[in-house]
Amino acid sequence: MADDSQQNLRESVLISATKIMFTGLIEEVGSVLRSHATARCAQLQIAAPRLAEEVRIGDSIAANGCCLTVADRRGGQLTFDLLEETLDRTNLKALHQESRVNLERALAANGRFGGHLVQGHVDCVAPILAWEKTGADHRLEVELPAEFAHYVASKGSIAVNGISLTVAEMSERSFTVWIVPHTRSHTNLGTARAGELVNLEFDLIAKYLERMLDRHAARPA
Repeated sequence: MADDSQQNLRESVLISATKIMFTGLIEEVGSVLRSHATARCAQLQIAAPRLAEEVRIGDSIAANGCCLTVADRRGGQLTFDLLEETLDRTNLKALHQESRVNLERALAANGRFGGHLVQGHVDCVAPILAWEKTGADHRLEVELPAEFAHYVASKGSIAVNGISLTVAEMSERSFTVWIVPHTRSHTNLGTARAGELVNLEFDLIAKYLERMLDRHAARPA
């Protein structure tokens, strides 16, 4: 039975990997130009001169870890439509003009995999509890909602604002990651502060494992 469960887990992860996936390695930090509501949804316009040259309308981009579709591309600007569900579940609703946004294109089939499997499906937002400089690095502590705590493990992976990070410490109500200078200078964590909400996406493999264990437990003896 254990072998069957492991095989099912591998197959599930492989199926997900054939869909739109990200790796949590930020390619550009864009700047919000405009965020406004239309008759059918909200729109977010971001200045991203480097990525804008390389994407097309319809491409998928993770913005602060949230998978969005490019609705328009003009010059160095990208426009995205934001559904109500997106606004309710992420920190994109809190963005304002000149807010910095982490951007990553979907992983190409022949691309190099450098972070961890990230779907771009934000699970929740949580506040930063502490942002402290220690030597050359920074210690980032984020509140961990109780309903998601079982997805987090010490030395496991987590996406914070779309950034692939490794959990260094855990407590009953929070987790801590360490931010090296490169990550700080190449993501929007460079302007992070306590109290700010960040998008969290928990490990995909942990979610599949939970589902398989639940299905196995529900089978009649």
